[in-house]
Amino acid sequence: MQQQMPRGLDHVVHAVHDLDAAAALYRRLGFTVGARNRHPWGTHNHVVQLPGFFIELLTVAEPEKLAGHAFSALFGTFNRTFLRRREGFSMLIVESGDAAADAAAFRAAGIAVSEALSFEREGRRPDGTAVTLGFSLAFARDAKAPAAGFAACRQHFPENFWNPAFQQHPNTAAAVAGVVLAAENPSEHHIFLSAFAGERELLATSTGITVKTPRGEIQVMDPAAFRSHFGTPAPDVAQGARIAALRLTVRQQDVTRALLHRAGVAFAEVMGRIVVAPGAAMGATLVFEGA
Repeated sequence: MQQQMPRGLDHVVHAVHDLDAAAALYRRLGFTVGARNRHPWGTHNHVVQLPGFFIELLTVAEPEKLAGHAFSALFGTFNRTFLRRREGFSMLIVESGDAAADAAAFRAAGIAVSEALSFEREGRRPDGTAVTLGFSLAFARDAKAPAAGFAACRQHFPENFWNPAFQQHPNTAAAVAGVVLAAENPSEHHIFLSAFAGERELLATSTGITVKTPRGEIQVMDPAAFRSHFGTPAPDVAQGARIAALRLTVRQQDVTRALLHRAGVAFAEVMGRIVVAPGAAMGATLVFEGA
């Protein structure tokens, strides 16, 4: 097997039916939300940046543009299929230094579903200046999680994408702490996640497994453990594991709490965390933790 390189968390996709409503929700949650962007295969997004990590709010706005080529199928059609049944976190993407090497590593591990695929789109700086953004992705698949998409992503013009001005949030969000998957049998995902994250060492506990990456954790919990940790039911895992929650570190939980109160966003406090449940967050569980 090829030498694996650890891959930190890069972004999650939050798939929704109404992209404008999702952007408005995230602003009410206290995030700075970027402009609406368009992909050539018909998906549109808004980006919420944190240092080295982002949340991609996404919808299939122009389904007539979906086609059979790889990006359209593995990203566009995948999310359209996901949205036929639900909203919420549809994909987890880790960072890549070399998408071709990651595709080869995924292939050697038996989890690859694509070679390295590349595309470009236009982006805009805060002053409105147009810039080119480029990405290469290697897609992977966990056979026991058909409703969850996975990929490694390399950014070719990171200086045109990352911007400290977009990473300042009224809710004081400062970093990604981790992503949580729910699964009936967490241990069944050990081999996949080790290959996907490039981390040989996983922590197994009574509640599931944890992968510590260079940027944030990937946890897999059974539904009972998920409810115990976050005070809300896990998504339905009868058909396989699901990406269930996003954990974010905030500098000042009291500021986050007050902001959510003012915005009228329902939340609970569980085990020292502020939790916005799927009913209030368009199918996703959002967790705000103290630094």
